[in-house]
Amino acid sequence: MEKLNQLELEESKESLEILFEMSQILNCGISRETLSILITMIEKGVNPEALVQVVKEMRNENFAMGNLNFSQSINNNSNINNNE
Repeated sequence: MEKLNQLELEESKESLEILFEMSQILNCGISRETLSILITMIEKGVNPEALVQVVKEMRNENFAMGNLNFSQSINNNSNINNNE
């Protein structure tokens, strides 16, 4: 059982790495940690299309406020929601 969990963990890390590389190639501006949070949210049932809209809105708000560190904003909001 432990061997299976280790294999799943390795596959998960590899998948995250591939998706992060793709996001870098596409110049998405999303950190590895932010991408991990977004993937987890989708795996827990969040509608991906709705999530895209939220990310776009947050990015636009951050841009309007002059905050160019979008990933940090996502991570901070995630930490706030996890603490509630």
